Amino acid sequence: MNLEALITGPAGLVHTLFGVAALLFGSLVLWKRKGSPMHKKLGYAYVFSMLGLNATAFMIYRLFGGLGIFHAMAALSLATLLAGMMPMLLKKPANYISLHFNFMYWSVIGLYGALAAETMVRFPDVVIESGVPNAVFYNMTGIAVAITMGLGAYAIIRKYKTWSRYDPNQSEQAA
Repeated sequence: MNLEALITGPAGLVHTLFGVAALLFGSLVLWKRKGSPMHKKLGYAYVFSMLGLNATAFMIYRLFGGLGIFHAMAALSLATLLAGMMPMLLKKPANYISLHFNFMYWSVIGLYGALAAETMVRFPDVVIESGVPNAVFYNMTGIAVAITMGLGAYAIIRKYKTWSRYDPNQSEQAA
């Protein structure tokens, strides 16, 4: 497989660079201590990388020749990212920290799901017939994304109990 098959044009290259940066920053944000100055710097780097990634996603039409499922997922990704940032920027509602954690974790997990889907797109001999995605493509992509998102949901469920210690309003409600 040649590089041209992996990165299609300037938009594809920029999209790939934003994707690698978002994966790096998003992963670091998940693993670093929350609320620290480093968390905030990495978090903003993740947000800007994701904004670039989502914007460039709408410049790539190679697979479908127009808007497709990946463009819909980019719009959902953008909505999740904004839903995660708005509570922190507005400091509202009362459980804003918990909302921030929840949406931002889903944002990163969605990015991992997109990586799984993108990996499946790179099997052209298996999934593309005459330039059109076939049923194998959709099955392979759906299974890869479902497994990735399922593991992410499990991680969120395990982490959710620790989020209340960052949210004073949450612990007051529990008392």
